[in-house]
Amino acid sequence: MISVEEARARILAALTATPSETVPLPAGWGRVLALPILARLTQPPADVSAMDGYAVRAADVTEGARLAVIGTAPAGHPFAGEVGAGQAVRIFTGGIVPFGADAILLQEDAEATASTVLVKEAARPGRWIRRRGLDFAEGEEVLSAGRRLTARDIGLAAAANTPWLAVHRAPRIGILATGDEIALPGDPIPRGGIVSSNAHALAALVRAGGGDPLILPIAPDDSQAIAEAARAARACDMLVTTGGASVGDHDLVQSALGPEGFALDFWKIAMRPGKPLIWGRLGATPVLGLPGNPVSALVCSVLFLIPALDRLSGLPGAPPRTIRALAGADLPENDRRFDHLRATLQPGPEGIPLAIPFPLQDSSMMKTLARAEALILRAPGAPALQTGAPVEVIPLGDLGL
Repeated sequence: MISVEEARARILAALTATPSETVPLPAGWGRVLALPILARLTQPPADVSAMDGYAVRAADVTEGARLAVIGTAPAGHPFAGEVGAGQAVRIFTGGIVPFGADAILLQEDAEATASTVLVKEAARPGRWIRRRGLDFAEGEEVLSAGRRLTARDIGLAAAANTPWLAVHRAPRIGILATGDEIALPGDPIPRGGIVSSNAHALAALVRAGGGDPLILPIAPDDSQAIAEAARAARACDMLVTTGGASVGDHDLVQSALGPEGFALDFWKIAMRPGKPLIWGRLGATPVLGLPGNPVSALVCSVLFLIPALDRLSGLPGAPPRTIRALAGADLPENDRRFDHLRATLQPGPEGIPLAIPFPLQDSSMMKTLARAEALILRAPGAPALQTGAPVEVIPLGDLGL
């Protein structure tokens, strides 16, 4: 068996980012930039007012002075003239500061009449003026390649006058559930069978990670059926199987894919849940074989599939984020496998959360996983811990789980 860290490193080393494609700006959310975005204009394009008030010469604006109002400058409608001595132009937020003015007299610091304005408080040179290029200049790189685009990034790209984006294509992930005993939700369930939850959970996780999932028909425990299903996924950027990864008489994924040219990299990881995990390549298609137990499949996805999706999408593929917490219960000494305990999080002392493990950690219990907010990490051979001892946890809330 290999370690979790080695398994993740070998998976990521075998993957490269998908090719780039050009998409319209509104379709860029959640995608990873393949090329940087350079501003196509300067923002703001001229000196503009940051507030509603009057564009003035600071030298004229002393308390009690009265200025002649010679025009207006709303946003989008610049004043064409020049502000001279003893003059002011009514200006609004975003309006271009007229030539000759060097300050903004706030409207609350002035008292207006039909054609004049009385200064109630002096204005300083440059006050309330946003200078040309304050935000960015034409040709400046405003977003770097390799960044997953947020809503804020889309807004910045729009402000930079960028209608099209070069992004990595969303990874296409084939998802193949195997087993005679499983049926799709809503379909007749065979005697002794169960409903297949893995394929739909994995598809949701792939979507949350920026991928494009393809759920393949369930393959029975038959080598030919598994091989035929795998052939249908050869156009995908990765094939993810679930079930059939162990060594039982009905665990057929490796043997079924062998005649199709499957090359195994590794199998078995020193972790719990999720020891039987397959990683290899079927021709040009990477294959990740997850265990059939639902909790094992999703814990393995947190550790391996999400980083793999990141790498395919154009990101480095970092391990899941961990935070410090305090054990919310006594924890026994750990054995030689890296353990991942499902837990809830509650407020703890000094802002450090309490991670309270569920008393039952069986790898078939989906309800426990659905209610979990974190995975407590227990390294191989970790000593017993008492309640309140520090632990590292993976928070699940930001992973699409």
